[in-house]
Amino acid sequence: MHLKKNIEIDLVFKCSQSVKELQDFKNNNTLIFDSSFWEEVFRSWIKLIINERSSIKSNSFFNKKIFSLSFNIIDNNEITILNKKWLNKSGATDVISFPIILEDDLSDDLLFIELGDLFISLERASEQAIQYSNSLDREMLWLASHGFLHLLGWEHNNDNELKSMLNFQEYLLSKLI
Repeated sequence: MHLKKNIEIDLVFKCSQSVKELQDFKNNNTLIFDSSFWEEVFRSWIKLIINERSSIKSNSFFNKKIFSLSFNIIDNNEITILNKKWLNKSGATDVISFPIILEDDLSDDLLFIELGDLFISLERASEQAIQYSNSLDREMLWLASHGFLHLLGWEHNNDNELKSMLNFQEYLLSKLI
């Protein structure tokens, strides 16, 4: 498969101080704490989507060369606060996305696009990894793919949309191996 070249990722990667202090994750040598790992993951997914010209409503997206997003690994307390403040929902969740793609961003001649902000609770990811018999790395990739698709405008307002989204997430992860 020939992938479009010259795609740049401007990734703001943050791992909150509270996560760094969690005993279960201290001295963990996993790649999920490495900014360059996530840059390559998001770059691969964007190249794949552009190459296949799939899953995006606007054709203008495919002309972009530079993509920016922030990716934050936080704890349950922090994601609970975001969930309540911005989504008016109680309790911790696994992933929250705040897409900021505007139609004007897609239709203009700029080569740059800001996708938005993505937050994952490491504690929830760890719990779900155990529940679903996944490694922590796999669970973080799963949640990142879900949040990433939300940044690109995907929604799951019914069972068919959810099934389609979950299938595409599996596809994205399969292409990383």
